[in-house]
Amino acid sequence: MSRLRTPVLTAAALALLAAAAMAQDLGTRDPDGPAPRVRAALEATTSHAPPPEPAVRRQGGDTIADAVPLALPVPGITGTTAGYTDDYDEVCPYSGSTAPDVVYSLQPATDVAVDIDLLGSQYDTKVYVYDEALALVACNDDFYPDYVSRIENLALQGGVTYYVVVDGYGGEAGPYVLAIGWPVPPCILDCDSSQTEGEPPLVHGYQDAHNGGCNSPEFGSPFQPYLYQLFCGTSGWYVSADGTPSRDTDWFEVQVGPNHEVELFVDAEQPTYVFELAPRDCGEVAVVQSLEVGPCNEGVLTIPAEPGSVVWVWIGPTTFEGPVDEYGYTLFRYWWTATEHHTWSAVKAMFDERPASERF
Repeated sequence: MSRLRTPVLTAAALALLAAAAMAQDLGTRDPDGPAPRVRAALEATTSHAPPPEPAVRRQGGDTIADAVPLALPVPGITGTTAGYTDDYDEVCPYSGSTAPDVVYSLQPATDVAVDIDLLGSQYDTKVYVYDEALALVACNDDFYPDYVSRIENLALQGGVTYYVVVDGYGGEAGPYVLAIGWPVPPCILDCDSSQTEGEPPLVHGYQDAHNGGCNSPEFGSPFQPYLYQLFCGTSGWYVSADGTPSRDTDWFEVQVGPNHEVELFVDAEQPTYVFELAPRDCGEVAVVQSLEVGPCNEGVLTIPAEPGSVVWVWIGPTTFEGPVDEYGYTLFRYWWTATEHHTWSAVKAMFDERPASERF
C-alpha cells in the first residue's frame, strides 16, 4: 500500500489544498487483529541482537518482552529504530509496514490522559499503544506535515501496563524523539459582542444556508456583512446528508474604512484558516493571502484596499473532520490607524474608550 508524497508548498498553495477532499482511509485491518502477531513476539524464545547503539539515552527495547519502562511524564527521550527487528504493525491507516520497531512500557499510578508525541523524529514514523491484554488502544501514522506521529488525549487506567511501540511507515527507520505528557488544556475564548453570527447548530445532515458564500450556491451564495469591531462567530464540522464529512465555512463581505487597508485580528478555539479572496466572483475566486490561527493563538490579516471598497474574507477549519461539532472564534477589525499594529489585549482595552464616531 503506498501513499502520495507532496513537495513543500507556499502558504497560499497550502491554503488552496486545504479546500481539497481529504484522502480516504487506504488501510484494511486484519480481521484477526494484532493479537496473534503480538503474542508471538512476546512469547518468542529466540534471542535478538543487542541494541546497535547501547549508549543512546533511554533507547527502547526490541520487543514487548524487553520493553523499557518509563515513568510519567516523559520530557523527550531519544533513540533509534535502525538495526532493530520488525515485530509489530497496525493499520492507521496504512498497512504493510516492514520497518523495525522499539517498545516502551508505562504503568500510571492513577487514571490519566496523555499525549504521545514523536515531534523531532528524523524519519516517517508510526506509533501504537497496546494494553496489557495486547489489545490495540491507540494508533497514529501522519500527524505532522513531515509524516511524524502523535497520539492526543489518550486515556490510561491506573495500575494497567501499556506498551508504546515506535515504528515506521513502509520500511523507514531512524532516530526518534519520544515525549509523553499531559494534554494541553482546551482553548476557550471569551467573546461578548452585540454582533454574533447567529448560525443554526451544526447537526447531522446540516445544509449551510447561512453565510456559506460560494460554497452554498443552492442558497444564493449568502455572505455575512461584517460591520462592527468585535464579532463572535462559530464554526466546526458536520456530516452532510449524503454522509460526507464537511466543515462549516463562513464568508464575509468587509467594507474597507477611510484608510488604504483593514486589519483583521482573528483567534479561534481550534486550528482555523483565514483567507482574503478575490476577485468577488464565485466563478473565478481564489485565495489572495492566508493566515492560520488558534487554538488561542491570535493572528492578524492586513488587507490593502481602496477606501470604501468591499473585500471577501473566508474563515473555516483547517481540516474536514474535527474533535468537536462546534467551536468559537473572534473577529476584530481595526482600521483607524493603518500604520500602527496592536495586540489583541491592547485593542480590547481601547474598545470602550474610543468615541462612537471612530468605531466604524
